Amino acid sequence: MPRGLRPALVIALACCAAAEAHHSIAGMYDQGRRVTLDGVIAQFQFVNPHPFVMVDVRDAGGAAQSWKAELDNRWELLDIGLTATTFKAGDRVIVSGSPGRDRTPLLYVWRLERPADGLLYEQIGTSPRVSRLPR
Repeated sequence: MPRGLRPALVIALACCAAAEAHHSIAGMYDQGRRVTLDGVIAQFQFVNPHPFVMVDVRDAGGAAQSWKAELDNRWELLDIGLTATTFKAGDRVIVSGSPGRDRTPLLYVWRLERPADGLLYEQIGTSPRVSRLPR
């Protein structure tokens, strides 16, 4: 192999490995279905590659269930102003998204509202945005 091609091959292999490590939203979540949860944040993890909130929800019978709700990638969330302190344990939220295909209770978040202050997180196509609901 010519010497000049070795660095390019190393970079190409590294990119392929990174792409393989990242998961497909369509592969993990049923995008043809929507679930809406009304609950309380138990935990917010602002981690790579995708931050998530753990939302404690009570069903109609009063039984508690903890859902893992995955957000868009961390870097895009930083770009729109979300930080590690945006969501706190005890915040009431209404979350809508696609349920996990193989694992429940798992959800990909398309919309998250925090009624206390009107914060609205939405996933629009491939881009997240944050705004405030009118009061």
